[in-house]
Amino acid sequence: MHIRKLTGGLVAALAVTFSLMSGQATAAPAPAPAADTAVAARIVTYDASGSAEFRSAVDRGAAIWNESVNAVELVPSAAGQRANIRVLADNGWPRAQTTSLGNGTVWIGRQAVTEGHNTIRISSHELGHILGLPDIKPGPCTSLMSGSTAGTSCTNAYPNAAEKSAVEGYFGGAFARTAGEAPLNTMIVD
Repeated sequence: MHIRKLTGGLVAALAVTFSLMSGQATAAPAPAPAADTAVAARIVTYDASGSAEFRSAVDRGAAIWNESVNAVELVPSAAGQRANIRVLADNGWPRAQTTSLGNGTVWIGRQAVTEGHNTIRISSHELGHILGLPDIKPGPCTSLMSGSTAGTSCTNAYPNAAEKSAVEGYFGGAFARTAGEAPLNTMIVD
């Protein structure tokens, strides 16, 4: 499981703030050396049973996000469990519909695969929408969220530093934002 740590400096800053709010100024305590507080990653489940021939690409896309960020972990749903993300295959263009941060439906469209786009990049990109990221078009291959504008020769399925940072911010514990940049209840067609 991924762990995100909050620094002792934050604890010291809060201590100073609370002591000043009480009306009496006191010296701030020294930051705790290595005794940082750990916050567990938010678990987001996905059901790829409807992803047909793209099942391994979906699992790899989820694994890439798990390797890339600490604040959220994508795990396959158990049989009979309602998943946060439903992944389907169809003959259209890849797309995602977010219902809330970490929840929605992804379609791995065969049209993009037929045109030569990489299935793992498609999966990772569409999962990125569910994790709150918008399209960044046009964009270079180094940007996962540039999607198809990077061309069919682009096989990069990893988010860049800015994309990782955004997802960490959306899911990062007590101070996390409640919604990502991707519009909610909207179909995002890549």
